[in-house]
Amino acid sequence: MNRATASGAPATASQSGAAPASTLAIASIPLAVLFSFMAIGSVLPVLPVYVKGPIGASDVAVGVVIGAFAITAAIGRPFGGKLADATSRRRVLMIGLVTASIGGAMLFLPLGVAGLVAARLVVGFGDGWIFTSGVSWIVDLTPEERRGQVIGIFGISVWGGISLGSVIGQAIYSAAGFEWVWAFATVAPLVGLLISLRTPTPGPHAPSPSPSEEVASAELGAPLPGAPLPVTSGAPAGGSPPRAAGRLPRLPSSAVRPGVALLFANIGFGTLAGFIVLLLDGEGIGHGAAAFTVFTATVVASRLLLGWLPDRWGARRSALAGGISQAAGIATIGFAASLPVVMVGAVLAGLGIALIFPSLALLVVNATDPSARATAMGWFTSFFDIGVAVGAPFAGLVASTGGGENYSAAFFAAAAVCLAGAFIGYLGTRNQPRTAAVA
Repeated sequence: MNRATASGAPATASQSGAAPASTLAIASIPLAVLFSFMAIGSVLPVLPVYVKGPIGASDVAVGVVIGAFAITAAIGRPFGGKLADATSRRRVLMIGLVTASIGGAMLFLPLGVAGLVAARLVVGFGDGWIFTSGVSWIVDLTPEERRGQVIGIFGISVWGGISLGSVIGQAIYSAAGFEWVWAFATVAPLVGLLISLRTPTPGPHAPSPSPSEEVASAELGAPLPGAPLPVTSGAPAGGSPPRAAGRLPRLPSSAVRPGVALLFANIGFGTLAGFIVLLLDGEGIGHGAAAFTVFTATVVASRLLLGWLPDRWGARRSALAGGISQAAGIATIGFAASLPVVMVGAVLAGLGIALIFPSLALLVVNATDPSARATAMGWFTSFFDIGVAVGAPFAGLVASTGGGENYSAAFFAAAAVCLAGAFIGYLGTRNQPRTAAVA
């Protein structure tokens, strides 16, 4: 039969109609995630204008509102992963999508900056669960030899959703105002919910992944597809006892310097997400949402076309090149000389971001014992979230100096931080010792 079996296990390749069901699932899960991140992207070009305009708050408030999302996304991931292992991927994905929709609806509440921060925190928690359950679900349904490919597709659905969402959000705002953007941010996750209802339920999980799959999975902030993942009944697979509940694993040394480099890089991303619209509006250039879309589209295109670089060129050199490209792009945007110049900066920044994560993650994988890789990658990913959470408020603080609205200075400061991160990633990982198993 085409659907999952009554026990929850997907039909095997030998069963009639199994292949179409698996193909449908592999396509529908990223599609559901795409809609959730379209909701996230839709508010990015609009929230800074709303905070500065109708609410009349400061640049620091803009940064806090934009960065709040990442805090609960990081917190929500381990909780979502534990629940997904104990119950089902579908249930956690559905809860995450409903939570994200509730967060979108909270934008309607006239509660000022505090209300916006609360809404962003709720959305972040929901999308942390969407991340975790989505990538685990798609791995469950994918043959081992195709896992790296479909995880890459899953990652593209995230950046693609943000890219499409920013275009849609700006178009809705220009045509109908803030409230209709909030409505889109409320409805889009519910479309993903409807898609998830038609997706087959996974069964027992596949064997451990290769290091390249671990790298791809880590970017999504989800439990790695392996080591191995527990079955949906909650029993540990492969006979490995689970880590004691509530116990925080020790930070492996292999994740520290690459993690700090990633944190610095994401301060640049937080600056872009929070202030590119305000910068270009302030300079009379406009089209900030279009520039942000060029940035995210470049990330997607670069991942598709240049994903081989860290393996062939070397992870350290690729991380350095990515960091320099990102810093140059953000500084170029900061000059805000003209729209074409800003677009060149957006392309450079997107190219850099596309290289930085897989390069640094590969350094962590190569310097970590296989038995400790999941822990190392979990910690490494947390630096990603911290960078976003810190980056936007940092940029807002810099922008508020010198009489306020000093957005060019914020971009120049972010570029300097990104450049420092590039050299931390390159120089700090020379002869990095291998991390053994972590208690």
